[in-house]
Amino acid sequence: MFIATLIAASGLGSSTVTEAYARLASVGCVPGDWRWVEEGEAADIPFASDPVAARAAIEGMFSATDIVVQAEETRAKKLLVADMDSTMITVECIDELADYAGIKPQIAEVTERAMRGELDFAAALDARVALLAGLEEAMIDRCLAERVTIMPGAKALVRTMRAHGATTILVSGGFTRFAEPVAREIGFDRAIANTLDLADGRLIGTVGKPIVDAAVKQATLEAAAEGMDRALTMAVGDGANDLAMIGVAGLGVAYHAKPVVAAAAGARIDHNDLSALLFAQGYARSEWVGE
Repeated sequence: MFIATLIAASGLGSSTVTEAYARLASVGCVPGDWRWVEEGEAADIPFASDPVAARAAIEGMFSATDIVVQAEETRAKKLLVADMDSTMITVECIDELADYAGIKPQIAEVTERAMRGELDFAAALDARVALLAGLEEAMIDRCLAERVTIMPGAKALVRTMRAHGATTILVSGGFTRFAEPVAREIGFDRAIANTLDLADGRLIGTVGKPIVDAAVKQATLEAAAEGMDRALTMAVGDGANDLAMIGVAGLGVAYHAKPVVAAAAGARIDHNDLSALLFAQGYARSEWVGE
């Protein structure tokens, strides 16, 4: 059996669920009795066949409502691998760090193009970091304190999954000086990210090699999933360098993502915060930890 989970950002009525049920029936998915995951917020519609047709029939059809379609048996995931910038936190750290150097517009433009998949990620990262040469190391901690905000729903997602036995890994094309404290605050098991090279209390404009890029993100998921049913894994990200891990995960999620990612992912969260991924796994609010 499969499950289509409807998650509404501003209230979910039974009429919407009933309409989704009818759409699934119309394309031969053979839906069963629907049920609330959380009344007025999220509902499950089980169905017997053709998840591709099901997704096509109902995704994007209802206002401010995200829809996740997956196999029922493996919906509660045992591994989460997540991107950091604009996914687990609300900003792109390199852009905010650049603001302290007075060059945010130049760097933000390159970041946006790299996340859309228009530039090679590693080359774009090297180019951006080179522009930060000479910036005081103290600006890293200042940026962390003043600019970095945890994404709504991130703590509940990670802590609830861990409470139910999942492993959680933050893997970022950003920097350890941000990723490690962010991972601790949210509750991840561990963090993987790039290292900014420093000398005499200043950035020297280079990044430690090898760079954490799309291939490293994919390899991280594959290594952590070894011996596990891949269907029990979830990857979440927003940019082009997340495509590889999203593509190999049991459930690859595009979170408020760039178009190239949204088009390729197995699920997309466009309207809700990260806690939607708890409803998608069948967890009612009463089961959440650390909201």
